[in-house]
Amino acid sequence: MTVVADIVPDSERRGLIGALPPRLRPHASLMRIDRPIGTWLLYWPCAWSVALAGVEGRWDLFAWFLIGAFAMRSAGCVYNDIVDKDLDVAVERTRLRPVASGRVSRRSAWVLTLLLCGIGLIVLLQLTPVAQLVALGSIAPVAAYPFMKRITWWPQAWLGLVFSWGALVGWPSVTGELAVAPLFLYAGSIAWVIGYDTLYAIQDMEDDALVGVRSSARRMGSKAPLGIAIFYAVAMVLWAAAIWSVRPQLLALLALVPAALHLTNQALRADPKDPAGALTLFRSNRTCGFLVFAGMLVVGLSAG
Repeated sequence: MTVVADIVPDSERRGLIGALPPRLRPHASLMRIDRPIGTWLLYWPCAWSVALAGVEGRWDLFAWFLIGAFAMRSAGCVYNDIVDKDLDVAVERTRLRPVASGRVSRRSAWVLTLLLCGIGLIVLLQLTPVAQLVALGSIAPVAAYPFMKRITWWPQAWLGLVFSWGALVGWPSVTGELAVAPLFLYAGSIAWVIGYDTLYAIQDMEDDALVGVRSSARRMGSKAPLGIAIFYAVAMVLWAAAIWSVRPQLLALLALVPAALHLTNQALRADPKDPAGALTLFRSNRTCGFLVFAGMLVVGLSAG
């Protein structure tokens, strides 16, 4: 018992997870319920797409997509930890994760993954047939993601493909069909994800080098801030194109100004030598997502 207690991270002794019964804490930690940033980052592209489509009375979709984002992000974390068990053991920041430390067996982790996917299925049934088909198309990219860091310097780009998928699902959930606007939203979100996940990867650069894990942060090195700025700029251009396809007026593009200022501040403050600062900037993308959402909602409702 003493050995087990010694490997329990501090995050399971306090806060939301610490308030749970001891038996549930490792599973809650596996789902990262104390770190909701991932849920928000998965949710925002869905919300942008619904908002830009004009909502059309489907306000309930915002709630359904939030539930789905929580369930699928949690399932993704569990699946990622199953696949990355051996790598996690070798990295200081991840060695105490429940599967890596042996506090949760791989079998239990798989059961939890299936239960979370069941919640995702309930959400899927609330969507239009076209949106359901598009959503199911994400299964293969999601399954492949944990392996990308082993074969490419740009796993952040693959994460962009996965975490941005909601932009393709939200629009047909409102309109029943795909269009150009959600494609621009999706492409812009991919660039955004590459930027913010490069910030996240900065904190692991030393450990990743030791175990041979590749990342955009390691690939760009000291030029990472410039790379982040470029990807953010590309995101803004593509989001502007999405807005223009719905409402071709210069005034409508002003809806993106708050988000543009926010991302500019991130790029200017990014520093590969400051992992803690990079993590703070990464987390601030929750705010960026909201700013983009507010802009898309204004444009979507006014265009209707």
